[in-house]
Amino acid sequence: MQGTQSKKWEDLEIKDDFLFGKVMRNPRLCKKMLERILNIEIDHIDFPDIQKTLDFDFDAKSVRLDVYVKDEKGTVFNVEMQALNKDDLRKRSRYYQAMIDLDQMEKGADYENLAQSYIIFICDFDLFGENRYIYTFENRCLEDYELRLMDGTTKIFLNAKGSVGDISKELKAFLEYVGKGIVGEDEFVKELNSEVTIAKKNHKWRWEYMKLFLLQQDAKREGRREGRQEGRQEGRREGRQEGRREGEMVKVISLTRKKMAKSLSVDEIAEVLEEDTKLIRIIAEALEKEPQKSDADIYELIHQEKEGTV
Repeated sequence: MQGTQSKKWEDLEIKDDFLFGKVMRNPRLCKKMLERILNIEIDHIDFPDIQKTLDFDFDAKSVRLDVYVKDEKGTVFNVEMQALNKDDLRKRSRYYQAMIDLDQMEKGADYENLAQSYIIFICDFDLFGENRYIYTFENRCLEDYELRLMDGTTKIFLNAKGSVGDISKELKAFLEYVGKGIVGEDEFVKELNSEVTIAKKNHKWRWEYMKLFLLQQDAKREGRREGRQEGRQEGRREGRQEGRREGEMVKVISLTRKKMAKSLSVDEIAEVLEEDTKLIRIIAEALEKEPQKSDADIYELIHQEKEGTV
């Protein structure tokens, strides 16, 4: 989940991945969406798991996928809704591909029998800055661009804010719904919007979401409270406001250290703590460099490096 639990249940939209994952449990809607994005016909789709988690015995980060389905040919489709740009989607798509392939290999597939796979990110922003509706990537030879590797992998990034490119009116209607909430006259979008309305009346899902929301709000309040206390104890304040900021940073460092001990990635820690990915990456690098230092000392190290005194 990419931080959508910071919104109230009543305010959720299809672009929020929690709700998107619930709506896409409807196989008819999921099938229609894939057909629009890929401009293909699919006979039917199967859900191997309601929400697919890829986890292996070796010491690697597990992956929880928003939508993981297969068609009648065994083609794998992984679809992720991404409302926030955390600047890691390129590498995340690579990792997802590796985990999907390993999942198939664990089931005894030979290399030549690895299924065709599509990893699709539906973004509420333009990851590549070209203003395109859709960016499709396949492996090609740099010396001969017409020569394709044909390894059966495709990665697609949709931009709900795009305006450049030749796409179908049906796909454009879907992207306008994701990006702007426009329902219009498109029958699929109408059906999708109706499913969103129905999903938001589901008391079980509402309670599931609210538990996440409340836990996150409690964590934020606790972090602010403990941060203020630690800021006062450190005695490094140049005024009350400055001490509060320092204390909160020390708390973020402390929480980051604990999450790293549980093998969470920088992206996962940033999501849980609702902090900027770049900040968490800086903290993580400092902790890896000086693991023996206290949280307060790590704060000083980061602060001095920022000021150019180290």
